[in-house]
Amino acid sequence: MAALAGVALAGALVAGMTAPLMGRPARVTLVVRPPRGAATALAWPARGTAALFIPWAGVSVSHHDRVVPIASLTKMMTVLVALGRTPLAPGESGPCLVVSAAQVANYDAMVARDESSVPVVAGERLCESELLAGTLVRSAGDYASMLATLVAGSSRRMVTLMNARARVMGLRHTHYAGVAGLGAGSVSTASDQARVAAALMRFGVVRALVDRSSVTLPVAGTVASYTPFVGQGAVIGVKSGRTAAAGGCDAMAVSFRADGRVHTLYAVVTGQRTGDVLAAAGEAARALAASALAARRSLTWRPGAVLARVGFGQGSVAATSARPVRLSWWPEPGALTYRVVARRLTEVRRGEVVGRLVVSGEVHRSIPLVARASLARPSWLERLR
Repeated sequence: MAALAGVALAGALVAGMTAPLMGRPARVTLVVRPPRGAATALAWPARGTAALFIPWAGVSVSHHDRVVPIASLTKMMTVLVALGRTPLAPGESGPCLVVSAAQVANYDAMVARDESSVPVVAGERLCESELLAGTLVRSAGDYASMLATLVAGSSRRMVTLMNARARVMGLRHTHYAGVAGLGAGSVSTASDQARVAAALMRFGVVRALVDRSSVTLPVAGTVASYTPFVGQGAVIGVKSGRTAAAGGCDAMAVSFRADGRVHTLYAVVTGQRTGDVLAAAGEAARALAASALAARRSLTWRPGAVLARVGFGQGSVAATSARPVRLSWWPEPGALTYRVVARRLTEVRRGEVVGRLVVSGEVHRSIPLVARASLARPSWLERLR
């Protein structure tokens, strides 16, 4: 009996020692490490305010972002509301109006005040497509006023709609006092205006217009764009402006390629006050955009790249990515972190998803980890060695 009791006790001790080992799941450990290195500094302008917005990457950063007059950047919201009420596809004309004597008088008054405008004559027929072109490309205040009349009935009604749209978009620091941005009443922040520019560029008709260095209008003929660097390199537009109250302002869209697709970043600069303020704003916006593209970092893992290892104790097999993985990110203001979320496995089979590599920070991805080979759970004797 004593012998049997001893055997039973020994068996119980072995079982007690091995049970935790037998029930322990496979362990997945990272092989790759997050990339390190200092971020490339963004080229913020020495004066005024600025913002960088990259919707695809979720990047939204600003510099000295405060509420300031925005000059003709106001016209971006004028056009955004107009297209919301009367959508227009590239090549379409849209509804039209006949220029009245009062509208000619408005043009004459704008010329007398040296405000941006385009010549019109009474009886001239202008359609929405032409009014959009004159407003965006030539920054014509009289065209912005006629566009407001066409789609909203009056400029006053259009301003009400513009402020309502700003509230819907969550632009808490934006207020419009007119459709053209004259004076100091229309105010916003650079970051708010970057969001307006991005919303406006969702319209194909806008993208087709703001990338042009000139447009041809019925009476005025061919007129050049006021937007600096439009059509040069990857610069698409979108809108510039200047007044005594606002200084030089520019909302610039720049295209770039990442992950096999073309994306757009937005650099907005306001309050430039030295030399040719419009050119200064364009230079500052272009420098900011260029620094952002230089700061972008990328990482590619080919199919089969070993990202982790999965195993029991001493034995392990590689865990790889089944598909190509491409990451693009901006290291400001954060970096990337990696962690593994593992499945509870008691054995590993070749081709099985054993967990996921979760990338967090400036980019968020969840990448399946696939076992490259099979691995049986070791016996309790092997585990005791």
